[in-house]
Amino acid sequence: MKLREFAKQLGLSPTTVSRALSGYPEVSEATRARVASEAMRLGYRPDINAVRLKTGRAGAIGVMMGRSGEIHFAEFVSGMAQRLETADTDILITPITAHNDDDEIQAYRRLVESRRVDAVIIHSPRPQDPRIEMLNSLGVPFLVHGRSETEHLHAWLDIDNEGAVRRSTEHLLDLGHRRIAMINGLRGKTYSIHREKGFRIAHQERGLIADPNMMVCDKFSDESGFRHARSFLERANAPTAIVAGSTMTALGVYRAIRSLGMTVGRDVSVIAHDDVFPYLTAENMVPSLSTTRSSMRAAGTRCAELTLQLIAGRAADEIHELWPVELILRESTAAPR
Repeated sequence: MKLREFAKQLGLSPTTVSRALSGYPEVSEATRARVASEAMRLGYRPDINAVRLKTGRAGAIGVMMGRSGEIHFAEFVSGMAQRLETADTDILITPITAHNDDDEIQAYRRLVESRRVDAVIIHSPRPQDPRIEMLNSLGVPFLVHGRSETEHLHAWLDIDNEGAVRRSTEHLLDLGHRRIAMINGLRGKTYSIHREKGFRIAHQERGLIADPNMMVCDKFSDESGFRHARSFLERANAPTAIVAGSTMTALGVYRAIRSLGMTVGRDVSVIAHDDVFPYLTAENMVPSLSTTRSSMRAAGTRCAELTLQLIAGRAADEIHELWPVELILRESTAAPR
């Protein structure tokens, strides 16, 4: 099916259809969704080679996959795929095993200068992230999944990490807990800094001081959750509640509590941030896990949409999205015994 024929069936101009499929910001969300749906139903696909020859675009968005966080990364990329399957845009995944900032910067530089991608998505930024400065200098469109405090311009989408942990901690404090431990994400990342800030503020607002000896930073995994929770719980002045950085971390926390002959929700309360995995659901854990919730897959879908808009010419300073986080209370949190 030719573009003109497809556009005629939709009652739209060929230009509007082309721009809708390419993610141009001046096309409404409703029109984009309708065009994408009809393209899939009718089996319409533009001639990719002709489009790339005309636009000079590579037809791909680049993302880097690091050595940790593979589960979260897979969910994010799945969300991207949901948006890009009708946009004739591929996802170019580059594995990165950099051991320092210079190696990582060079990996991003090689990706951009190879001209295999039209834009890049950055994950887990730091307050002063050198990747943002470098990508700005190269003039390539890019989106940050997270936020940075750098003075360099960048488009971003983030969740309210500070608010999420503050609400979780407030809930535990309201139940009567005073010895609360926190297993945070990787040290130095903006999201971890924001989460620790929320943890501290929740205590401060009640005239309390968060115990720095009950706060650790590590990757989100069952192993790290088990190791840190076991260490906390074996202390003389053990916590009565634990805030976990992810549902994966919470799995390890559950194991640690049970390994010491205690019961989740009765002897130790647990609350975590839930990225909404289809194969690990907080409500099906035993006991069901109290969480703050935000879908990593939905973030991937939206980041893909915003990146397409950047490629189409939307200004980076127009894209600053902060998503609220929902608090869902279940059986894993209760008043201390």
